[in-house]
Amino acid sequence: MAESSSSSSPSPTEELVRLIKRLGAYVTFKMSSLFSTYFRNLDSRSVGAIAGLAIAIIFTWRAIRTPGEQQRRQPKRRVSTAGSSSAVSQSNIASIPPDVSSSHEYMGVQNVVDDFFQPVNPTLGQIVRRKLSEGRKVTCRLVGVILEQTTPEELQKQATVRSSVLEVLLEITKFCDLYLMERVVDDESEKKVLRALESAGVFTSGGLVRDKVLFCSTEIGRTSFVRQLEPDWHIDTNPEIITQLARFIKYQLHVSAAKPERTAAPNVFSSPSLEHFFGSF
Repeated sequence: MAESSSSSSPSPTEELVRLIKRLGAYVTFKMSSLFSTYFRNLDSRSVGAIAGLAIAIIFTWRAIRTPGEQQRRQPKRRVSTAGSSSAVSQSNIASIPPDVSSSHEYMGVQNVVDDFFQPVNPTLGQIVRRKLSEGRKVTCRLVGVILEQTTPEELQKQATVRSSVLEVLLEITKFCDLYLMERVVDDESEKKVLRALESAGVFTSGGLVRDKVLFCSTEIGRTSFVRQLEPDWHIDTNPEIITQLARFIKYQLHVSAAKPERTAAPNVFSSPSLEHFFGSF
């Protein structure tokens, strides 16, 4: 009966072999994902991750292999019974089965593996791509999102690009076809907006040109722009436009300092600012 129970429970060596197999399967999956998904965008961070992965595998294998070899070389200890308390204490220590120490070593290796595969902090570009669900065309209102001014009437006096949103905006232009649009009261407001964007360096990044900054005289005109462009994402501050476009646009971001009073559609997200939505604030 003793032999039957011992054969049914896995030994520490078998547990370590299972760990190696799990690690190998995980490494295979990670390597295939890295090369299939990020091969074109391979950077120093990805190279470092691959190198670190290889180093972790080597040290993990050595940590697994060394205790096993030591156990094979150590002879079995036989402890003689004694009456004194010190002899009993030494007997208890010496009689600890090798399986116990092996299980501790197994847990130590498992912790090393778990700590190594903790996610690395993503870059802003990676966050933008993930948040936009790899969308390739984005339309965005200027007032209240890109500009500090909150109404088209304020543009008659001044147009100022929000410095906190500039990094996110430039990151979006790197991989998205971005169109900026706004309702203006007069032609002078249009000129002020273009000068503000140019002074902020938006046009020098190569991802946005003047022809992709659109102006209209009504809110309906902005809605028409979005419908014609058929973007993957539309970003706006007007809840009415967000509601009207919910049926036609895949995803929308409603930029509003206040929480929406009614439940938005499943494809509509809400955030106090564009940079807050991407965690850059």
